[in-house]
Amino acid sequence: MAIAFCIVMGIFTGSFFYIGRRAYQVINFRFGNINVAIYTVLYLAIALSFFLGRLPLPELPKKAISAIGSIWMGLFVYLLLLFFLADLVVAAGKIAKIATQESLPKIQYSTRLWAILLACLTTCFGLYNATQVRFVSYEIHLKNPLSKELKIAFIADLHLGDTQSENRLEKVTKLVNEAGPDLVAIVGDIFTDDYYRIKDAGKAETLIAGLDSTYGTFACLGNHDAGKTLAEMMDFLLRSNVRLLNDEIAIIEGVISIIGRLDSSPIGGFGELSRSESIQALAGSPNGLPVIVMDHNPANISQYAQGVDLVLAGHTHRGQIFPGSMFTSRMFTVDYGYYQENSSSPHIVVTSGAGTWMMPIRLGTFNEVVLITLH
Repeated sequence: MAIAFCIVMGIFTGSFFYIGRRAYQVINFRFGNINVAIYTVLYLAIALSFFLGRLPLPELPKKAISAIGSIWMGLFVYLLLLFFLADLVVAAGKIAKIATQESLPKIQYSTRLWAILLACLTTCFGLYNATQVRFVSYEIHLKNPLSKELKIAFIADLHLGDTQSENRLEKVTKLVNEAGPDLVAIVGDIFTDDYYRIKDAGKAETLIAGLDSTYGTFACLGNHDAGKTLAEMMDFLLRSNVRLLNDEIAIIEGVISIIGRLDSSPIGGFGELSRSESIQALAGSPNGLPVIVMDHNPANISQYAQGVDLVLAGHTHRGQIFPGSMFTSRMFTVDYGYYQENSSSPHIVVTSGAGTWMMPIRLGTFNEVVLITLH
């Protein structure tokens, strides 16, 4: 574990140094005589802003530093990728003898400047895209048909407390209510590690309590809905008229049963709560009723077999920013969308989430509200 941590930190440190050096070379080539000490201090202030924003600072500077830090994390990814691509272009130019000794400094400057501009444009678009919420729908025919059609509004990964999360919650609530669902399912990561990161908890409570459906709103906890402020998180959901299911089952009007699972890897733990074995969690489900399971992490879908009709999951964000989806698609059997292994297996739906984590940026993915119509 310690070795893995050191390797990861070494890669991050090297990446920060690499980006800082390339940016300095561009600025120094354009303006000349840039003071290295001043540049280093300014660069470190920006590069470390994500971590500085976690320190116990006064509220106003803390918010400003946190916002800068979260945006920087997205910009960092694209600066790293594009600087690397620029260096590959320069190396190719050397091999092809296009970049001569005389022209090399200008070619390096031009390619690296383009890398900075493209990284900034990409980040700006990602910031805008993260403010949008789209609507996605699925029609699912159960093996044992329901006595009547059931519409489920399904959301996950609100990440309240992260940058722009509360503004986005208004759009999410509006889309859910426009869908006119029979019930609402919130499948984990409602919060981001600490309840007190929410800027206006009262407003957030009102919005979630305003989710309108026939049978109400049900939720389960995700890996970020844990830690020292778990009690405050649970009280928030209670005040928001959300029925939290901690490895518990709810029977809805004798039509369907819904089970909420505790997450399998909570950050900071769930206190005295612990995740049960799947069979134990399903024990209370009446025979004959279709079973819906809310389990935040789709890595757990292999735990569910014929006794379950539908599994709802989130967690992956579908990678959130490109090229993240290239990794999540390989990490999970299904990282997004609809999946069924065979005709006797549960239907699986994994959402990309209704919010963002760490950085308020989406590129190649979308925030979404999912409407599932069960037949």
